[in-house]
Amino acid sequence: MKRTGAGILSVAALIGAAAGFVVDHALTVSGRPTFMPSVSLPIMLVVLGGITLALAWPIRQATRSSTAAPVNPFRALRVAILAKASSLVGAGVLGFAVGLGAYLLTRPIDPPLGSLATIIATAVCAAVLVGASLVAEHFCTLPKDDDDEHSGSDAGPGAQPQHH
Repeated sequence: MKRTGAGILSVAALIGAAAGFVVDHALTVSGRPTFMPSVSLPIMLVVLGGITLALAWPIRQATRSSTAAPVNPFRALRVAILAKASSLVGAGVLGFAVGLGAYLLTRPIDPPLGSLATIIATAVCAAVLVGASLVAEHFCTLPKDDDDEHSGSDAGPGAQPQHH
């Protein structure tokens, strides 16, 4: 599995920003109030980042210690996929919040301070989620096995496949 790159996170943030701007514009055009994230959203983003880090920490401890029990690779993969998904969600929510804020700031009327505060808190907490998820994904990187060096695909062109 490849690590989450800056490119895919940037694309998720750009898509989120466009969606946030368009949603607020569509709501305003239809005569409805603009979208405001709930106060609990930033809290939940930070909690998700903390849970992801907490799940990845034992894997990091096990891979760094020579006396620890071997790491279950399936558990490491599950936590790494959770971290990857969390970073993508965080980037999308960050972009969405930036799009909402951009729309509010481009209007001729000054936005209410409370609504702008929840948008800023959502953006900051989404960035925290992205950072925590990338760290958790790094924690789930397992060292290469000795068997990886002798696999059939890495052997020479005339090598016989190994059966286990």
